[in-house]
Amino acid sequence: MKYGFYLPTRGENATPEALARLVAHAEAKGFHSVMIADHVVFPVEINSPYPYTVDGSFPGQGDALEQLALMSFIAAKTERLRLVTSVMVVPHRNPLLCAKTLATIDVLSKGRVTVGIGVGWMKEEFQALDAPDYHKRGKASDEYIDIFKTVWTQDPAAYEGEFYSFAPLHCLPHPVQKPHPPIWIGGHSRPAIRRTARMGDGWHPVGANAAVPLPPDEFAPLLSELKQRCEEEGRNYEDITISFKAPVYDPGLPAAPGIRKPFSGGPDEVVEDIHTYAGLGVSELIFDIRSPSLNQSLERIDHFAEEIMTRAAD
Repeated sequence: MKYGFYLPTRGENATPEALARLVAHAEAKGFHSVMIADHVVFPVEINSPYPYTVDGSFPGQGDALEQLALMSFIAAKTERLRLVTSVMVVPHRNPLLCAKTLATIDVLSKGRVTVGIGVGWMKEEFQALDAPDYHKRGKASDEYIDIFKTVWTQDPAAYEGEFYSFAPLHCLPHPVQKPHPPIWIGGHSRPAIRRTARMGDGWHPVGANAAVPLPPDEFAPLLSELKQRCEEEGRNYEDITISFKAPVYDPGLPAAPGIRKPFSGGPDEVVEDIHTYAGLGVSELIFDIRSPSLNQSLERIDHFAEEIMTRAAD
């Protein structure tokens, strides 16, 4: 099992000094990847329901470092961590410029970029950015991903699409990774599963939170569906990376009464869950170690490495 963690993009820990300490510490403790979230702007009035809270309210506070600029900064502060957009809202950016930026970061990081993608949920942000029609965001995302792959693997490259087209051009350098950086499809919806089978190198669902718990008995059928979809697309299911986004890791938080949620409780219970999800085919688990306190975030990294990683490897 490999482990990743979420990086702050806002708040007191989203400073150059704090971010550099967090990624250096996590890298030294054996984490494999760092997740970098994505929002460009926050309209003052947001009526779109957030899909990962029970009441649909968005927990953000209206500020966030830009994803790809932050990714480049983190690339310069690390040597081994995989740099994962988790997730990039694909239709928010010009596809050619985005492909070039990702390729540049892959070159400068010596091949450490993973492109986690999503189609977005905030209609108001789409409108503010003059992005493609919100109601066609899935189709636009598919086209933009196809553009990424085209300019990353062809020279010269050209494209004719519904949402974007360009005449033959050079878009170099290509990424270091061949044929291109891995593309992980975020989300657990049926369209996300179909998109993974058709064009993804990995599946990257959110799980183990109040709105989307995805316990093993619910997650296993979705994996079976993904396997079936891969067979229909003529793809090998075993080639798909399954990266599961688990909840906040807070060893000081007692388990809630009643039915225990996955990855809650003491170290032995968390390790048991890790083994259960590994048995289902998950090869990377992403935990949220973010805290308002930098020291507490560093302590969570230490505790996870010493009490969870070590035990799970036995």
